[in-house]
Amino acid sequence: MTRESTGEKGIGSGAGGEGDAVGWSSVEAAVPELARRVRERFGAHRHHVLATVRKDGAPRLTGLEADFRHGELWLGMMTGSRKAADLRRDPRFSLHANPGPGTDLAGGDVRVSGRAVEVTDPGVVARYAAAVQPPEPFHLFRAELTEVVRTFTEPPYVVVETWAPGRGPRTIRRTSNDPARQVE
Repeated sequence: MTRESTGEKGIGSGAGGEGDAVGWSSVEAAVPELARRVRERFGAHRHHVLATVRKDGAPRLTGLEADFRHGELWLGMMTGSRKAADLRRDPRFSLHANPGPGTDLAGGDVRVSGRAVEVTDPGVVARYAAAVQPPEPFHLFRAELTEVVRTFTEPPYVVVETWAPGRGPRTIRRTSNDPARQVE
C-alpha cells in the first residue's frame, strides 16, 4: 500500500517551475526537520555526485564537494572544469549525497535539484575562499533549489519525503506490492 501525506499548500509538479527556486535558508525556514536531515546526510561524507547537462543534452556525473555556509549551498569547482562549463551553459543540476560504505544508508538517501548561479562578486568569492581555502583559481556557484528529496526505509515501507518551493512537504510510504498510490 502507498500512503501519501501533503503539507497545507498541496501537491505541485515536484520539480518547481522556472521561477520557483530558492536558496538553502528558505528550505531551512520552510521544512526545518527535512533540511536538518538533508544537511546532516551531506555532512556525513566530503565528496558527492553532481549531475549536470552536457552540451549534447546527455547527463554528466562528476564528483563534487558541496558546502553549506552563510545560509546557502555552495558548489565550488576547478577553473575550466567540464562541470563548470556545463553549469554556465545550462544551470540545471542535481546533487546526490555520497551513500557511504555498505548498504544501510544511515540517515537516508538524499538529493537536491535546482539551478546553479555563478558567483562573481569579488567580496563573496573572497569570503568563501578565506573560509574554505579551496585550490585557486576556482569557480563558485550558489545553488537555487527546486526540489529536496530524502528516501529512507521504515519497515515495511520505503518512505520518500519531498519538498519544492510553492508546495508544501509531501511524504509517500510504499511497499513493493503497491498496485497504486493512495493518498492519506
